[in-house]
Amino acid sequence: MSLIEDLVLSYRILASHGVVDAYGHISVRSDRDPNRYFISRSLAPELVTEDDIMEFDLDSNPIDQRGRSMYLERYIHGEIYKVRLDVHSVVHNHSPSVIPFGVTTVPLRPLFNTAAFVGEGIPTYEIRDFQESGDVIIKTPHLGASLAKIVAGHPAALMRGHGSVVVGGSIPAAVIRSIYLELSAKLQAQAMLIAGPGGAITYYDDAEVAATTARQESARTWERTWELWRSKAKAELAAEARLGRGERSENQSRILQLWQRAAAACGCGRRH
Repeated sequence: MSLIEDLVLSYRILASHGVVDAYGHISVRSDRDPNRYFISRSLAPELVTEDDIMEFDLDSNPIDQRGRSMYLERYIHGEIYKVRLDVHSVVHNHSPSVIPFGVTTVPLRPLFNTAAFVGEGIPTYEIRDFQESGDVIIKTPHLGASLAKIVAGHPAALMRGHGSVVVGGSIPAAVIRSIYLELSAKLQAQAMLIAGPGGAITYYDDAEVAATTARQESARTWERTWELWRSKAKAELAAEARLGRGERSENQSRILQLWQRAAAACGCGRRH
């Protein structure tokens, strides 16, 4: 499977898990040139096809725009790729369970296996520290670079009143982290509600975080998750393609029937 095909499928996977809706995007560093990356044109994630993928340099300038619209926040991707050579995929999303942790002083904490990476630290980006109060969209290289500094060596960062950015060494890593970050935030909020004010919650300690993430990486346990989600996304695409062909075939048959009826009515189909 090609890098571009995986990128297209990742848009659908994120949407199917409620991490993105009409907004949000994922990119991947080029496998041919590390100073370039691929991302969709400005489009709702579930509508993305291979034809919508565009290539950018790390200043987030398009290589071949061809009049296509671009994401305003593409600078998130380019600026992170500049400073994180280990990162090969970046996700920006507005997943709902994560947003409350970006506007409160309650930190995200690791509390279950598949989101143990949360224990590596999830800082919060406060855009007011880098511009006057106003639009919170990351629409300039300056803001993209300031966000990249907050992400630093972490797997993700919250964006106050906005969403989050998640990074990974591959498309699967970034997608899986994005989905389990959302789930972790939801479960932590539930645990806090159950515990009540002053109640105890047992989170992972540093040793558990280190051991769990090391095992997951060495055993590549994420491959099972990725293969499941990718196979589902591929099946959905294939079904849509079959449905599209079926609709076109049915429409063609209807048109032919209407033409035959009209021809019979006026005698246009008779031989002379």
